Amino acid sequence: MLQPSASRRRFRSFGVKLVIAAVLLLVGAPFGSSRSAAESARSIPPPILDQPVDPQATTEVAVVAGGCFWGVQGVFQHVTGVTGAVSGYAGGSAGTAHYEMTTTGTSGHAEAVRITFDPRQISYGRILQIFFAVAHDPTELNRQGPDIGTQYRSAIFPTDPEQARIAEAYIVQLNQGHAFDAAIVTKIEPGKDFYPAEAYHQDFLTRNPSNPYIVVNDLPKIAALKRLFPDRYRSTPVLVAAAGPRS
Repeated sequence: MLQPSASRRRFRSFGVKLVIAAVLLLVGAPFGSSRSAAESARSIPPPILDQPVDPQATTEVAVVAGGCFWGVQGVFQHVTGVTGAVSGYAGGSAGTAHYEMTTTGTSGHAEAVRITFDPRQISYGRILQIFFAVAHDPTELNRQGPDIGTQYRSAIFPTDPEQARIAEAYIVQLNQGHAFDAAIVTKIEPGKDFYPAEAYHQDFLTRNPSNPYIVVNDLPKIAALKRLFPDRYRSTPVLVAAAGPRS
């Protein structure tokens, strides 16, 4: 039997998401998830432990995973102080860092986003606060909304021990404070490389605002960001396309 081409596999993966989103729009209710994106967003306290401001530092990187990377990227592209957000893969090897393999759930990768930010404008802890509050639901294990599998897990990929320490302390703080209705299941996975995703995934939310999947699952996150973090929201997103080639 002939193996399907990459374009056919890609279409099949997109098709599943589109069918699910169309059902959601028709019935007006969550499908395969207890809460919608709008219902999952909530106000939570900032981290008690955070990085001190270093006036000499101009750039820092955070890598997080919270379900389909379209929405997570879209959220952080609207955050003041973020200078770039790239969709990609983290948790597995370079050889499996592509969409067709990641969607099988066997690569070890999660759909992730690399966030580049100016630490003089926004701290790492603030990035995590937005990640937990509006970018995804950290109490869902190996899924987000209609997407199911380890590739959609909630995870933080710290780039150094300090980031790991801040993330661990923040999860303990939120759990002890019962910030969510259930325990946070976010994994902290240090020492993992990030690999940028294919070009057709970049800026997907901005380029496809009427896509049913985006309408149901991701635009509510942007609205929640504006509502819960008015001081951090910016209307014009920072796009990969405007930044030039990815690396």
